[in-house]
Amino acid sequence: MLIGLWIRDVVLIEALDLSIGSGLTALTGETGAGKSIILDALGLATGARADAGLVRRGANQAAVSAIFAPGPEHPVWDILEEKGLSYAKDEDLVLRRTVAADGRSRAFVNDQATSVGVLRELGEQLIEVHGQHETVGLLDTRTHRGLLDAYGTLGPMARAVAGRWADWRAARTRAQELRDVVGRAAAEAEELSLRLAELDRLDPQEGEETRLAESRAILGASEKALSDIADARGAFDGLSSRLAQAVRALEHARSRAVQAGAGEESPAVARLTAASAAVDRVFSEVQEAEATVDLAAEAFDFRADELEKTEERLFELRGMARKLQVSVEELPGLRVRFAEKLRAMESSEDDLKAADAAVSAARSAYLDAAAQLTLARRAAGDRLAQAVEAELAPLKLDKARFRVAVDALPEDKAGPTGQDRIAFEVATNPGAPFGELGAIASGGELARLALALKASLAGRAQGAQPLMIFDEVDQGVGGAVADAVGLRLRKLASSAQVLVVTHSPQVAARGDAHWRIAKAGDGERLRTAVEPLSPADREEEIARMLAGAEITDAARAAARALMHA
Repeated sequence: MLIGLWIRDVVLIEALDLSIGSGLTALTGETGAGKSIILDALGLATGARADAGLVRRGANQAAVSAIFAPGPEHPVWDILEEKGLSYAKDEDLVLRRTVAADGRSRAFVNDQATSVGVLRELGEQLIEVHGQHETVGLLDTRTHRGLLDAYGTLGPMARAVAGRWADWRAARTRAQELRDVVGRAAAEAEELSLRLAELDRLDPQEGEETRLAESRAILGASEKALSDIADARGAFDGLSSRLAQAVRALEHARSRAVQAGAGEESPAVARLTAASAAVDRVFSEVQEAEATVDLAAEAFDFRADELEKTEERLFELRGMARKLQVSVEELPGLRVRFAEKLRAMESSEDDLKAADAAVSAARSAYLDAAAQLTLARRAAGDRLAQAVEAELAPLKLDKARFRVAVDALPEDKAGPTGQDRIAFEVATNPGAPFGELGAIASGGELARLALALKASLAGRAQGAQPLMIFDEVDQGVGGAVADAVGLRLRKLASSAQVLVVTHSPQVAARGDAHWRIAKAGDGERLRTAVEPLSPADREEEIARMLAGAEITDAARAAARALMHA
């Protein structure tokens, strides 16, 4: 909803601050007073093309701010989020535009510099204009589907179709992925089988490299230890026999001394006995040492072929790891993955068949749902056409015909919104072919046709409703037709904010608020002023519109009657 309009130095407006309420607001005034300037200023703030001619003579720049109060679910917040502009949903939205005298313009959203394109994108969500020279919104066939679905309360069916479309798309994606796998499988399977066979032959085990490295280290150490033990054992070679010989020699010497008559107690025999005993003890110690060394050698369980096998196994494992560009520790897991991938390739054909069947089922479900939605849209379109045509005769468009074209699109053009091309079409003369709104209707007819359509759709639209502006929609009509225009604008304003620029007293009398636009000043310094009217002032203004230059009591009475009708 537009709640305020701040204008500075735009054409004939020097300074203007307007507060705007809900419902229907009528703008009236003499021709040339500047009613269109208000709309031009609002258009400037919402991204319309800038022109240096909008800058008031003598001013450096024109500036306009439009203040809106969108609801928390309004789509403008998503646009601000997308554009990276800060906002607070519980605060007003201010669109501001400046135009310098040289034609350069600047755009701002909540005092943040932005592009004119952003203002235009926001404006498309906030304002809808219908007038003699342009009708924004209804001429865009992209809006017709949403309007028809809202009219026919087809939202649940449309969401179901969108869901079926998402399922179909997901199924197609899955099938394509599998098809790609199958396509690559033939080329990959041979290489994968070869690598898996090599790994099966090698049969790598978890933690095997660590165990082999430890075993190799121990075996290497054992080999060196046994070599050292062998050296130690060699030192004993012949020692025992020499010691035994020494014992025997000492015994012979003792025997000879005793035979020669030396007693056992003689010093010579005693010393020979001690010497023999000492050598015998050494002999015993040497024999024990030799046995201990032999036992130490037996403690090392070393086999030369085992070290060789261990080293060969490590070499094989590390060679395979280098070939496959992984670590030795990863080989067992890689073997499992290769086997799983081969099994997946072998089963991918079956999976692809199942995926294709899922695609077919999802396609059928989507097409069935889309076909049901098409039927519902055509029925809703017929009802909407009848409702619109019922509105046309009171608006002096009784010769016009309106229809909602719901044409089936080819399957490759289908999408989440269904399989339909939807367009509002009109034929303004009997026997004339139907055509798009903008190509057929004249400016005045188009504005009234838009009013008829909006009146038929009133209360059915979903989501936030934009400010609707009708610029001289009553041009060229009067009396009962003008009254019909006013009644329909009043109906629209019960569920949306409506602004109408009018010359018709019947239309102005239906307003909830009334602004009078007048030109003041001398020939050198003209300016446009906007005056919100009180109920008494409204009566006088409507009487002026009825009577012309001289306002009569009869005109005032007629004005009161219109205001209270």
